[in-house]
Amino acid sequence: MRTITITQIEAAINVWRARQPSGDDASLCFEARVLADIYGWMIYARADVVDAATLTPEQIAAISVAN
Repeated sequence: MRTITITQIEAAINVWRARQPSGDDASLCFEARVLADIYGWMIYARADVVDAATLTPEQIAAISVAN
């Protein structure tokens, strides 16, 4: 079982925010948005790690490309 830490997700969000900054409407790019979903859930659940098998293909791709 491969796990992804909340720190890895936060770092990936920051990479995407740097690559594709928010415009005047302050919206996140697609990759940062899909990661924000799992990040928010992890904060709510007080989870430090998540099983990579539970992530969507879009979330896995956003993390993989950001690293």
